[in-house]
Amino acid sequence: MNRTVVFLSLAGSLALAALVLGLPQVKGPPAGPVPVIADPLPTPPTPPVPPIQGVPGSLTMTSRLSHPYVPMGASEVFATVDLTGAEVPGAKRSPVNLALVIDRSGSMSGYKLAQAKQAARHLVGLLREEDRLAIIHYGSDVQSLPSMPVTPGNRERMLQYVDGIWDDGGTNIAAGLNAGRFQLASAHGQFKVNRLILMSDGQPTEGITDDEGLKQQVREIRASGVTVSAIGVGTDFNEDLMQAFAEFGAGAYGFLEDAGKLAVLFQKDLQQAATTVARDVTLTFTLPAGVSLGEVLGYNARQSGNQVHVALPDFSSGQLERVVVRLVVNGDSVGRSVRVTDLKLGYTDLIRNVGVENGAALSAMVTDRDEEVLAKQDKDATVYAARARSAVNLRKAAEALRDGRREEAKGYIRDNQNLFEAAGAVASPAAVAADQAEQQATLEEYERAASDEEMRSAVKTSKVKALKSFGRLGSTY
Repeated sequence: MNRTVVFLSLAGSLALAALVLGLPQVKGPPAGPVPVIADPLPTPPTPPVPPIQGVPGSLTMTSRLSHPYVPMGASEVFATVDLTGAEVPGAKRSPVNLALVIDRSGSMSGYKLAQAKQAARHLVGLLREEDRLAIIHYGSDVQSLPSMPVTPGNRERMLQYVDGIWDDGGTNIAAGLNAGRFQLASAHGQFKVNRLILMSDGQPTEGITDDEGLKQQVREIRASGVTVSAIGVGTDFNEDLMQAFAEFGAGAYGFLEDAGKLAVLFQKDLQQAATTVARDVTLTFTLPAGVSLGEVLGYNARQSGNQVHVALPDFSSGQLERVVVRLVVNGDSVGRSVRVTDLKLGYTDLIRNVGVENGAALSAMVTDRDEEVLAKQDKDATVYAARARSAVNLRKAAEALRDGRREEAKGYIRDNQNLFEAAGAVASPAAVAADQAEQQATLEEYERAASDEEMRSAVKTSKVKALKSFGRLGSTY
């Protein structure tokens, strides 16, 4: 009798664990199109010296597989790669060359513009004499205070300029970006860190207004060696476009429903810029024969042959970013290991001002025992994969809510609850307790949202949560 109970309990546990994240499974091609983005990535600035291979640098890479043991035949595994910027305790922050680009279109009138000006004053106060700052504000036209060192005399000039910003006109984001790039160019070669901070509360209505044209503009700015961060204020801006600016610009994205918190985000972005330890960061997955790409979750990727390239943001001291990739592996011989992927991390180390390349490899053992596959499952990687997969659903939920399909949106969140229940069966319920609580809070937010304003707020909040769940931990404010 006791043996029967134990057997049934084990069978039930295996079934639950295999429900979503347990036994690797792919019998045929993955559902839906493989989301490898075809957008061309900008050519990064040439490192000051040829890359040094296989030496410690300003980034640490940790990689793992959700399933170190895989069954015979085709199966899904998730590779997770954590990248962390080196801590530099007590080090003097680097001088920065900044351009602050502020939307002052008619929709910014009143409280939002007042708070934006207050935040700009706060930023001016944080800068030092070795820093440079240009202040640009745009509506239908663009006005600029040229880039200059933040000396005491110039600081007063900057504060007076901020006081004179007025609200007027449409939203010409392209002109604001161009002006910011132009101002940074005057001192670009003198600084390791050149950063443009864009703030907007609305949709582009003048100049370049199509998304692809604006994305290409940001790619070109990034290719020139400038990092772009994007901060959206209120609930009327295009969050997908602003997120793309941050991704293609290798900077950070932030959403603020209340403009009163702008000063905090400006300060945070300055801290990131001033403690940058790595730029031009690219992670490459090389897939051996018998391994194919399912998807890179939450990142734009470029595939060339058997190599998948993922461009990552600039890294500040202590910054953590995570990449989760779904792969399809073929186990062909029990008791032998199968190479899953080779990893190469390339970047410019700003601490030593050199190019660095580091590598790693991930392999799995082939077994014909399903219980061994489950028993050896990596708990942390399983949770990370569940979070990245939940982010896909969260994006879908946000889009459904935006289009008025509330019940469909809630269905995606319930799917996430099932995902985390399955992950908890592998890692422990405590490991996913915060994730489950967040899903419940999202369900309640969707239920409460009544007005258009509340709907838009819920959509933007969900998309920020999705970015973090994908692994964009340090580059999402």
